[in-house]
Amino acid sequence: MFTGPFRALAELILEHRMDVCDVPLARITERFLARARDAETWSLEEATWFLAVCSAFLELKVGRLMPRHTEPLEEDLLGGPSPDLAFARSLELAAFRRVAVDLVRTMEEAAAYLTRAAGPPPELAHLYPDPMEKVTPDLLASTAGSLLRPPPPVDMSHVQPIRVTMAQALREVTDRLGGGGAVRFRDLVADCEERIHVVVRFLALLELYRDGKVELSQARTFGEIEITWQEEAR
Repeated sequence: MFTGPFRALAELILEHRMDVCDVPLARITERFLARARDAETWSLEEATWFLAVCSAFLELKVGRLMPRHTEPLEEDLLGGPSPDLAFARSLELAAFRRVAVDLVRTMEEAAAYLTRAAGPPPELAHLYPDPMEKVTPDLLASTAGSLLRPPPPVDMSHVQPIRVTMAQALREVTDRLGGGGAVRFRDLVADCEERIHVVVRFLALLELYRDGKVELSQARTFGEIEITWQEEAR
Protein backbone atom coordinates (compact mmCIF):
# COMPACT_ATOMS: atom_id res chain seq x y z
CA MET A 1 0.00 0.00 0.00
CA PHE A 2 3.05 2.31 0.19
CA THR A 3 4.96 3.91 -2.63
CA GLY A 4 8.17 5.84 -3.05
CA PRO A 5 10.58 6.22 -0.13
CA PHE A 6 7.98 5.10 2.40
CA ARG A 7 7.67 1.76 0.61
CA ALA A 8 11.46 1.47 0.39
CA LEU A 9 11.77 2.08 4.13
CA ALA A 10 9.10 -0.51 4.93
CA GLU A 11 10.84 -3.10 2.75
CA LEU A 12 14.19 -2.42 4.36
CA ILE A 13 12.72 -2.91 7.84
CA LEU A 14 10.85 -6.09 6.89
CA GLU A 15 14.02 -7.59 5.42
CA HIS A 16 15.73 -7.48 8.82
CA ARG A 17 12.91 -9.36 10.63
CA MET A 18 13.44 -7.63 13.96
CA ASP A 19 11.76 -5.33 16.43
CA VAL A 20 11.30 -1.80 15.22
CA CYS A 21 13.20 -0.52 18.27
CA ASP A 22 16.23 -2.61 17.31
CA VAL A 23 16.38 -1.51 13.67
CA PRO A 24 20.00 -0.62 12.69
CA LEU A 25 19.30 2.89 11.48
CA ALA A 26 22.76 3.43 10.05
CA ARG A 27 22.56 0.33 7.83
CA ILE A 28 19.04 1.12 6.67
CA THR A 29 20.02 4.72 5.91
CA GLU A 30 22.96 3.57 3.79
CA ARG A 31 20.80 1.18 1.78
CA PHE A 32 18.09 3.80 1.43
CA LEU A 33 20.56 6.31 0.04
CA ALA A 34 21.66 3.67 -2.43
CA ARG A 35 18.06 3.53 -3.68
CA ALA A 36 17.76 7.30 -3.81
CA ARG A 37 18.76 7.43 -7.48
CA ASP A 38 15.10 7.67 -8.47
CA ALA A 39 14.42 10.44 -5.93
CA GLU A 40 13.22 12.75 -8.70
CA THR A 41 10.05 10.65 -9.00
CA TRP A 42 9.19 11.03 -5.31
CA SER A 43 6.65 13.61 -4.23
CA LEU A 44 7.09 16.01 -1.34
CA GLU A 45 4.39 14.13 0.57
CA GLU A 46 6.27 10.82 0.32
CA ALA A 47 9.62 12.31 1.28
CA THR A 48 8.06 14.12 4.23
CA TRP A 49 6.47 10.98 5.61
CA PHE A 50 9.76 9.15 5.23
CA LEU A 51 11.49 11.74 7.41
CA ALA A 52 8.67 11.59 9.95
CA VAL A 53 8.88 7.80 10.24
CA CYS A 54 12.69 7.92 10.48
CA SER A 55 12.48 10.43 13.32
CA ALA A 56 9.95 8.20 15.12
CA PHE A 57 12.25 5.18 14.74
CA LEU A 58 15.21 7.18 16.00
CA GLU A 59 13.26 8.34 19.05
CA LEU A 60 12.20 4.77 19.82
CA LYS A 61 15.75 3.51 19.47
CA VAL A 62 17.16 6.23 21.73
CA GLY A 63 14.46 5.54 24.28
CA ARG A 64 15.35 1.84 24.27
CA LEU A 65 19.06 2.51 24.68
CA MET A 66 18.67 5.05 27.50
CA PRO A 67 18.39 3.58 31.03
CA ARG A 68 14.94 3.56 32.58
CA HIS A 69 14.20 4.08 36.25
CA THR A 70 10.83 2.37 36.06
CA GLU A 71 9.74 -0.93 34.60
CA PRO A 72 7.92 -0.64 31.25
CA LEU A 73 4.18 -1.10 31.39
CA GLU A 74 2.47 -3.99 29.66
CA GLU A 75 0.51 -1.65 27.41
CA ASP A 76 3.79 -0.05 26.28
CA LEU A 77 5.24 -3.47 25.33
CA LEU A 78 2.12 -4.62 23.47
CA GLY A 79 0.64 -1.46 22.06
CA GLY A 80 3.75 0.41 21.04
CA PRO A 81 3.69 4.20 20.74
CA SER A 82 0.55 6.02 21.78
CA PRO A 83 -1.94 6.76 18.96
CA ASP A 84 -2.58 10.15 20.55
CA LEU A 85 1.11 10.99 20.19
CA ALA A 86 1.07 9.93 16.55
CA PHE A 87 -2.01 12.07 15.92
CA ALA A 88 -0.37 15.06 17.64
CA ARG A 89 2.70 14.62 15.44
CA SER A 90 0.52 14.58 12.33
CA LEU A 91 -1.08 17.85 13.42
CA GLU A 92 2.35 19.41 14.00
CA LEU A 93 3.49 18.20 10.58
CA ALA A 94 0.44 19.78 8.93
CA ALA A 95 1.10 23.06 10.79
CA PHE A 96 4.72 23.11 9.61
CA ARG A 97 3.57 22.59 6.05
CA ARG A 98 1.18 25.53 6.22
CA VAL A 99 3.85 27.74 7.76
CA ALA A 100 6.33 26.70 5.07
CA VAL A 101 3.88 27.76 2.36
CA ASP A 102 3.35 31.13 4.04
CA LEU A 103 7.10 31.67 4.39
CA VAL A 104 7.71 30.91 0.74
CA ARG A 105 4.97 33.32 -0.34
CA THR A 106 6.29 36.05 1.98
CA MET A 107 9.85 35.62 0.71
CA GLU A 108 8.67 35.81 -2.89
CA GLU A 109 6.74 39.01 -2.20
CA ALA A 110 9.64 40.57 -0.29
CA ALA A 111 12.04 39.79 -3.15
CA ALA A 112 10.15 42.27 -5.31
CA TYR A 113 11.03 45.21 -3.05
CA LEU A 114 14.30 47.03 -3.69
CA THR A 115 15.74 49.88 -1.69
CA ARG A 116 16.70 53.11 -3.47
CA ALA A 117 19.97 54.51 -2.17
CA ALA A 118 20.47 57.24 -4.79
CA GLY A 119 19.91 60.90 -3.96
CA PRO A 120 17.98 63.50 -5.97
CA PRO A 121 19.10 63.97 -9.57
CA PRO A 122 21.34 66.98 -10.26
CA GLU A 123 18.68 68.82 -12.30
CA LEU A 124 16.38 68.82 -9.22
CA ALA A 125 18.99 69.68 -6.60
CA HIS A 126 18.10 73.40 -6.66
CA LEU A 127 14.53 72.60 -5.60
CA TYR A 128 15.57 71.20 -2.23
CA PRO A 129 16.03 73.78 0.59
CA ASP A 130 19.47 74.24 2.07
CA PRO A 131 19.35 72.95 5.69
CA MET A 132 22.22 75.30 6.68
CA GLU A 133 20.68 78.41 5.14
CA LYS A 134 19.28 79.85 8.40
CA VAL A 135 22.12 78.72 10.65
CA THR A 136 24.00 81.68 12.11
CA PRO A 137 26.95 81.93 14.55
CA ASP A 138 24.61 83.31 17.24
CA LEU A 139 22.27 80.34 16.82
CA LEU A 140 25.18 77.93 17.07
CA ALA A 141 26.45 79.68 20.22
CA SER A 142 22.99 79.56 21.80
CA THR A 143 22.58 75.88 20.99
CA ALA A 144 26.05 75.01 22.32
CA GLY A 145 25.38 77.03 25.49
CA SER A 146 22.14 75.15 26.18
CA LEU A 147 23.83 71.81 25.62
CA LEU A 148 26.96 72.54 27.68
CA ARG A 149 25.15 74.29 30.53
CA PRO A 150 25.36 72.18 33.73
CA PRO A 151 22.06 70.67 34.82
CA PRO A 152 20.20 72.20 37.75
CA PRO A 153 21.04 70.73 41.16
CA VAL A 154 18.87 67.88 42.37
CA ASP A 155 16.64 68.70 45.32
CA MET A 156 17.77 66.45 48.18
CA SER A 157 15.69 68.07 50.91
CA HIS A 158 13.55 64.93 51.23
CA VAL A 159 16.59 62.71 51.95
CA GLN A 160 17.49 62.15 55.57
CA PRO A 161 21.00 63.55 56.16
CA ILE A 162 23.62 61.35 57.81
CA ARG A 163 24.05 62.66 61.35
CA VAL A 164 25.97 59.76 62.86
CA THR A 165 28.29 57.08 61.49
CA MET A 166 29.00 53.52 62.58
CA ALA A 167 32.63 54.38 63.35
CA GLN A 168 31.55 57.20 65.64
CA ALA A 169 29.04 54.94 67.40
CA LEU A 170 31.71 52.25 67.92
CA ARG A 171 34.03 54.77 69.56
CA GLU A 172 31.29 56.03 71.86
CA VAL A 173 30.23 52.53 72.94
CA THR A 174 33.83 51.44 73.47
CA ASP A 175 34.56 54.53 75.60
CA ARG A 176 31.47 53.91 77.74
CA LEU A 177 32.20 50.19 78.28
CA GLY A 178 36.00 50.33 78.48
CA GLY A 179 35.95 50.85 82.24
CA GLY A 180 34.46 47.41 82.85
CA GLY A 181 31.33 46.38 84.68
CA ALA A 182 27.79 45.92 83.41
CA VAL A 183 25.92 48.74 81.70
CA ARG A 184 22.25 48.80 80.73
CA PHE A 185 21.42 49.59 77.15
CA ARG A 186 18.97 52.24 78.36
CA ASP A 187 21.84 54.08 80.07
CA LEU A 188 24.08 53.56 77.02
CA VAL A 189 21.68 55.51 74.79
CA ALA A 190 20.52 58.03 77.37
CA ASP A 191 22.43 60.87 75.67
CA CYS A 192 20.98 60.11 72.17
CA GLU A 193 18.85 62.96 70.86
CA GLU A 194 17.19 61.20 67.90
CA ARG A 195 15.99 57.71 67.13
CA ILE A 196 18.60 57.25 64.39
CA HIS A 197 21.33 57.66 67.01
CA VAL A 198 19.79 54.84 69.08
CA VAL A 199 19.58 52.57 66.03
CA VAL A 200 23.19 53.15 64.98
CA ARG A 201 24.45 52.67 68.54
CA PHE A 202 22.55 49.38 68.78
CA LEU A 203 24.12 48.25 65.49
CA ALA A 204 27.54 49.16 66.86
CA LEU A 205 26.75 47.04 69.92
CA LEU A 206 25.93 44.09 67.69
CA GLU A 207 29.24 44.55 65.86
CA LEU A 208 31.10 44.37 69.17
CA TYR A 209 29.12 41.29 70.19
CA ARG A 210 29.98 39.58 66.90
CA ASP A 211 33.67 40.28 67.52
CA GLY A 212 33.41 38.83 71.03
CA LYS A 213 34.21 42.13 72.78
CA VAL A 214 30.94 42.40 74.76
CA GLU A 215 28.50 39.99 76.36
CA LEU A 216 24.74 40.63 76.19
CA SER A 217 22.12 39.33 78.60
CA GLN A 218 18.38 39.87 78.94
CA ALA A 219 16.44 38.40 81.85
CA ARG A 220 13.03 38.42 80.15
CA THR A 221 11.41 39.34 76.86
CA PHE A 222 11.48 43.09 76.27
CA GLY A 223 13.40 43.46 79.50
CA GLU A 224 16.52 45.46 80.20
CA ILE A 225 19.56 44.55 78.12
CA GLU A 226 22.78 44.41 80.11
CA ILE A 227 26.12 44.77 78.35
CA THR A 228 29.35 43.49 79.88
CA TRP A 229 32.75 44.32 78.45
CA GLN A 230 34.96 41.26 78.05
CA GLU A 231 38.28 41.52 79.93
CA GLU A 232 40.31 39.85 77.16
CA ALA A 233 39.00 42.44 74.66
CA ARG A 234 40.71 45.31 76.46
